[in-house]
Amino acid sequence: MQDRIGSCTRKTKETEITITINLDGQGRNHIDTGIPFFDHMLNGFARHGLFDLEVEAVGDLDVDCHHTVEDTGIVLGQAVANALGDKAGIKRYGYFLLPMDETLALSAIDLSGRPYLNFDADFPTEHIGGLDTEMIREFFYAVSYSAAMNLHLKILDGGNSHHMAEALFKAFGKSLDAATMAEPRMNGVWSTKGSL
Repeated sequence: MQDRIGSCTRKTKETEITITINLDGQGRNHIDTGIPFFDHMLNGFARHGLFDLEVEAVGDLDVDCHHTVEDTGIVLGQAVANALGDKAGIKRYGYFLLPMDETLALSAIDLSGRPYLNFDADFPTEHIGGLDTEMIREFFYAVSYSAAMNLHLKILDGGNSHHMAEALFKAFGKSLDAATMAEPRMNGVWSTKGSL
C-alpha cells in the first residue's frame, strides 16, 4: 500500500479546521481545538489507533462547543476517506471491546461506503470539562457520515462520564485501525459488488 495520508480543510463563518491523518502512523499527534477535554479524547483516539494526527481548529467557542466539535467530526471523516482512497486491500471491518475501570465500550465499523451511526451511551453528566456530553454523539455522527462508514458505538457498562467518553474514543481508534489494516490476500476491494 502507498502512503495513506489524508488531509482536509473546512472554513465556514463558524469554524476553520484543518486535519491531517496518517493511517499508518505511530500515534504521534498535535491537537488544538480550544476544548481541552475534546483534545484529550482525540489524543486517545490517535494514540490507540496508531494514527499520526494533526488537528487545528478555531471555532466560535464564545457561543458554545457545538460547531467546533461537529465540524471537527466532518473534517476528520473526510480526511479518513481521503487517506483510504478506493479502499482496495483493506480488511474493511473492525471491532473492539474496550474496558476502562467500571466502563465497557464497544465499537464496530464497516467501511462500506454507506454511512450509518448506531450510538447507545447515556452519560450521567451534561458536561465533561468544556465538552457537552450530547456532542459526543454529534461528533461520531459527523465522522460516520463524512467518511461513509457504518459505525456502532455502545456503552455496555459504565457510570463515570469521563471513563465512558474516553473508552468510546479509544475503542473507535482501535476498531478503525483494525478496519483499515491491509489484507494481503485481497487485491481489490472486499465486496461482492466490486466497489465500496
